[in-house]
Amino acid sequence: MAPESRPDAVRIQAAALLDALATAVMVIDERGRVVQLNIAAEDLLAISSVAALGKRIGDLLVGGDRLESLVVRTRVSGEALAQREWELVPAMRDDARYLVDCTFTPLNLAGAAGCVLVEIADTTRQARISRENALLAQLGGSRMMAKQLAHEIKNPLGGLRGAAQLLERELPNEALREYTRVIIGEADRLRALVDSLLGPSRALNREPVNVHELLDRVFQLVRAESPAALEITRDYDPSLPLMELDRDQVIQAMLNLARNAIQALGSHGRLTLRTRAVTGATIGERRHRVVAAVEFEDNGPGVPDELRETAFYPLVTARPGGTGLGLAVAQDIATRHDGLVEFESRPGRTVFSLLLPIGMNHEQNA
Repeated sequence: MAPESRPDAVRIQAAALLDALATAVMVIDERGRVVQLNIAAEDLLAISSVAALGKRIGDLLVGGDRLESLVVRTRVSGEALAQREWELVPAMRDDARYLVDCTFTPLNLAGAAGCVLVEIADTTRQARISRENALLAQLGGSRMMAKQLAHEIKNPLGGLRGAAQLLERELPNEALREYTRVIIGEADRLRALVDSLLGPSRALNREPVNVHELLDRVFQLVRAESPAALEITRDYDPSLPLMELDRDQVIQAMLNLARNAIQALGSHGRLTLRTRAVTGATIGERRHRVVAAVEFEDNGPGVPDELRETAFYPLVTARPGGTGLGLAVAQDIATRHDGLVEFESRPGRTVFSLLLPIGMNHEQNA
């Protein structure tokens, strides 16, 4: 057998080098078709190199026309281009969404005229860490605001209630006392609302619990409250172990998230209660080996754009008559368990995830 030629050896070594990269790399020819992609690109696009070769790059992505146009611009201009914080959705797996940075570089090598090198760096994890840190900072700010608001409201409420009680004793007949009872009742209701702003006040009562037992309790409650046309299903991961949780508080957090989804759905739709074990998860600045993800997925209209940054603030709601406390309280309970509530949303699919560390399994600061 003849010895391998030097160009072939260089090509094989170059392919091996590309496969060793964590960044997804593709080479697109002058016709806009894939001529090479590395292993990281196969994983990102959910397609093998054999299946991808010869396909148009736009066919590998949902909304791939935008990427195709950038490849053409790079080829025509002869200059490198970059696209930051772009949402990438593989056509072969449209339920997966990645936040990526893309770089387009014209190749002026022999035998590669007109080709463009596309590098795709998955920044989803970094973006998620930044968002989680922002959520935690947001929670700290909302807690301080709630405490100040509670202090400012409770004092006049106490005076209002006391005055109504004194007035009730002086009124000559029962009909007039009915009005003071309304005042006292409304003062008590407002005080309870203010207490809700502050979240649970007692210390955690941790005990070993099965998270599915808690979720089943929530399932029974929301199924009884929901319209008949609304479908509620369960999808549990049986591998989750017992966890040290405050049973009542975690049930309250789950119930708030489930009710939030049901209110978004209205009279019909589908809600799925799901559990999964997530490895290598980062919550704030702490990386955990394993966390339990309790997900509440609905097929409703999604979170309005104007509420995405403030969804966990108390008193923020898009629902007429809503208090805007459900998500804020759920987030507070999660952070007291060293966890977090996060969400991703688009029309037709919204997922709120309650992340709870399993044991003291943190590895290192992120």
